[in-house]
Amino acid sequence: MPRPFDVRETLMLRRLVLASLATAAAGTAGLGPLPPLPLLSPPEKLTVTVAESGHPDADGTFELRCDDRVAGNHPAHQNACDRLDRLADEGGDPFAPVPEDEFCTQVYGGPAVAHVTGTWQGRTVDARFSRANGCEINRWENLEPVLPLVRG
Repeated sequence: MPRPFDVRETLMLRRLVLASLATAAAGTAGLGPLPPLPLLSPPEKLTVTVAESGHPDADGTFELRCDDRVAGNHPAHQNACDRLDRLADEGGDPFAPVPEDEFCTQVYGGPAVAHVTGTWQGRTVDARFSRANGCEINRWENLEPVLPLVRG
């Protein structure tokens, strides 16, 4: 017996159909040929390494896969993937470093550090996180629960 579609598969299929229809409509509107849409995008897979969090269960290296099937040994993999989906909808890059000219409060959030590598939204990720000042703390907290909840 075939398994029913889950919500992610249904959303992916809906996006593919709508994108195909939009491409066809734009082509017939005289806008010229548009580049083909990739049918298969790279998997959304991240490796999250956390150290010095003060919580032994939060420290370590965790795998997180957020594409057609949420998987991995990340302790909050479903919630982490849901957060990444919301961040993708917002259109920002949660892995971008704090701009060098940013004014940051000199608040120390503790010794916790993290390194995130992999692929997200078709882009290569290689980002480091700390809680060294207010900007870095905000950046960390924006990515919770991908990064663990820690307070200095």
